[in-house]
Amino acid sequence: MVPNRVSLVTIGAVNLPELRKFYQKLGWSETAISSDSYCVFETAGVLLSLYPLQELANDSGIDFTASKDVVSRITLAINVDNPEQVDLTATEVRTAGGRIVREPSNASWGGRIAYFLDPENNLWEIAWNPTAIFDERGAMITF
Repeated sequence: MVPNRVSLVTIGAVNLPELRKFYQKLGWSETAISSDSYCVFETAGVLLSLYPLQELANDSGIDFTASKDVVSRITLAINVDNPEQVDLTATEVRTAGGRIVREPSNASWGGRIAYFLDPENNLWEIAWNPTAIFDERGAMITF
């Protein structure tokens, strides 16, 4: 049986130093495993790593298009504790250099959402879900 967990999310970085600075500006802490050529950020749920795109291509055998113009087909999410935090988080992201692609607004399903792109066009959702339940670390366990 395959363990049903996601423990690490890795973003292939076109420009690792620039992308690293963005996440540092968000106030996210790096783990001790980070180095000049790889970095890992602590989150309440999974660890988020940034790895040079060419190295990821070498490791996986996949030929990625190294372009900042391509938007990922995967959306990462930051779930917050209340609807006001969606707006506050969007403001902080904008200040750090992220591009808001959907301004904070009420969602059809009863929550509040916004979307942004990091400097390399990785798509993130900021969401407040009124039915979300978090564990003691802040990781969402259900909604």
